[in-house]
Amino acid sequence: MSQNILREFSLECENKILDSKINHISDDPFKHFYIDNFFEPKFADELLQNFPVLESDLWERTNDPEIEVKMRSKWSSEFDIPEKIVDAIRIMNSAPFLESLSKALDIPKLIPDPYFTGGGLNVTVSGGLLDVHVDGNYHDATGLHRRVNAILYLNPGWQEGWGGEFGLYDNKGENLVKKITPLHNRFMAFDTNDLSYHGLPDPLNFPEGHARRSIILYYYTKEPRPSSQINVEQPHSALWKKKGWTDKRGNQTRDFQ
Repeated sequence: MSQNILREFSLECENKILDSKINHISDDPFKHFYIDNFFEPKFADELLQNFPVLESDLWERTNDPEIEVKMRSKWSSEFDIPEKIVDAIRIMNSAPFLESLSKALDIPKLIPDPYFTGGGLNVTVSGGLLDVHVDGNYHDATGLHRRVNAILYLNPGWQEGWGGEFGLYDNKGENLVKKITPLHNRFMAFDTNDLSYHGLPDPLNFPEGHARRSIILYYYTKEPRPSSQINVEQPHSALWKKKGWTDKRGNQTRDFQ
């Protein structure tokens, strides 16, 4: 795709993110927004069509029962990204896109992750889940602080009953406050911190031949999170509800570089 077209797409996204008529922005239970029909329909469809097949060895498979059961890509640089998907990543990591995210979520000076640590393509099949959790807070490769999660859902024909809604929980992680359905070409972003409890803890019930697909990117800042958003001062991995708000090893903090 040409530079001019990519620039136009990026500016269109910027305008949508900042348009209060369509961005469904909310502080309840933590700052987030979502936008439908985010990309041009043909562009969104091409993204989905270029996901690797489920049997591909390009997937990292996680199978931690009751905690995390899903697949994600193993990108470590932009050169790992499929040809027909890299344009979307360029848009979502572009300066206009970052500036609009910063304004919408009131988090200045966002920085993308060129290492794609934990980010990229995600797939969850029937029976998969993601326990309620808060995200890791620190990026080893850069020393930056994780601040924003962005998700583009790619699930045409999604129906109620399939499951896979993104759950947003209260500031103790106990009560579900809101669900966001993973509709095709729906984009969402949220302020990730030690109080932004989220997940999809109920096993998916997608029919045979269907899976929950998304593109997930993370954004960082040099400045740490505000003290009001910190429960654990030191670097930590994801902290899971069913692990008593510890990581998968039973620790609340982790070694870091």
